[in-house]
Order: sequence, then structure tokens, then C-alpha cells
Amino acid sequence: MNSANVTYRSERDAAVGSKVQLYECGLVPYLTAWDWQRRLVAERKQNAAADLLLLMQHPEVYTLGQGASLKHLRFDPDRAEYALYRVERGGEVTYHCPGQLVGYPILNLQHYQTDLHWYLRQLEAVLLRTLWHYDLPAERIAGLTGVWIEGYKVATIGIKVSRWITMHGFALNICPDLSGFERIVPCGLTGRPVGRLTQFLPELDFAEVQQVLRRQFAAVFGVQLVGGDIPDSLVPIPQPTSATLQTESSAV
Repeated sequence: MNSANVTYRSERDAAVGSKVQLYECGLVPYLTAWDWQRRLVAERKQNAAADLLLLMQHPEVYTLGQGASLKHLRFDPDRAEYALYRVERGGEVTYHCPGQLVGYPILNLQHYQTDLHWYLRQLEAVLLRTLWHYDLPAERIAGLTGVWIEGYKVATIGIKVSRWITMHGFALNICPDLSGFERIVPCGLTGRPVGRLTQFLPELDFAEVQQVLRRQFAAVFGVQLVGGDIPDSLVPIPQPTSATLQTESSAV
């Protein structure tokens, strides 16, 4: 299996015990998760919160990166079946739905490396190592961000970093219904099909993959994940009752 070209933190750093709070959230509406991220990032900038990793699934939703083009939508955004949001991350349009494992690391990169390319490659390494655990031929494609199996894109990455604090993150297609991707040009890449892990391993268990990914995240970033319940302060926020295109600008 090819190397993930990953840079590990030193054994000494890991032994010192950089701890990352882990919240495994289940199925969370996108707006709720987005609100959580922004509030947690604000706390992290004030050193009022530790580094975090949020793992979850979302109900059906489309998101656009801050500079994404509407030309990659194959539907009228004013008459969309599902909600559509423009958010702070980079990249083009993507689709979230149940069966997709979504990860939102909120990390202070000053404690790792202040290098966005390094961070993107680390996230790819987490995903690659997770899939290699199952002997899947996962790989990178030169010039593109994400993870692929036999030409199918099975994982996407889109991030936002402000004052070296990260938000947004990655999405791994384990066993989702992929039909929602037919309504967009995923990530703006024409002719690049989207896939899911159960194409290759039909009996794959979602919870087991999530457990493997947790281990690989800890290994790649040289941290200890500490599980816990979602804080009471992160209360759900009201959800829209119809599809909307919401735009959110972010401070630099």
C-alpha cells in the first residue's frame, strides 16, 4: 500500500499528551452543526476551549463553498427539494446525507504546523489510512483534494482557517444514498464519479469505520482523543422549514 505521505508529531509530543475533545454526535441538522462550529471556533480563539473533533451525519443538505459557482447546480436553488447553504469553507458544491461520516476538526494549527497544505494532506492521510485498514486501494489524485478508489471519489475535504483555528473538514461516503449527487456537479469536477465504500465492501459497518477513523486521526495528528457529551451550552438552534440559500461571510 502506498505511503500516505504523512508527517507525524514526535513521540515526545504525543507522550506529553496533546488531548483533543471528541464529540460523536449522531445525526445533526446542518445548521445546528454549523452554529456549533462557529461558537466553538470563537471559544478556541480565546483559549476558552480545547482542540476538538466533531463526528456526525447530516440529513440531506447541499453546501457551497464561499467562492463556489451556482453553475454546478443542476436545479433551481429557489425550488430545491433540500436546503442549500453557502458557507465559509473553500471548494465547490457538495452534498451531505445519512450514511456519510462528516468530521469537523477545530484545531489550533499553531500547536501542529502553520501550513494549510500540510493540514489538508494530514486530513487526507487520516482518510487513506482508514480505508487501507480494510485493504481498499484508496489513493490521492495529483492536483485534486480528496480520496479516491478506482476512480470514484469517496471522500471530500473543505476547510476554513482563521487565525490558525480550523473549521469545516471532511466527509467520507460509507453507505449513503448517492442519488443526491446527481443534482450537482460534485466539487465542480465534471466526469469524476462519486462513490461509497459499500460499493467495494457491501457488509461494511458504519460504526466500525467511525471507530477506525478515530484511531487513525489520533495517530496521524499525534493526539489523544477524549470522548464526552455535547456541552449543554451547545443547544440546538431553530431549523428552516423550507429550502433556502443562506450566505454567511466570515471574518479573516
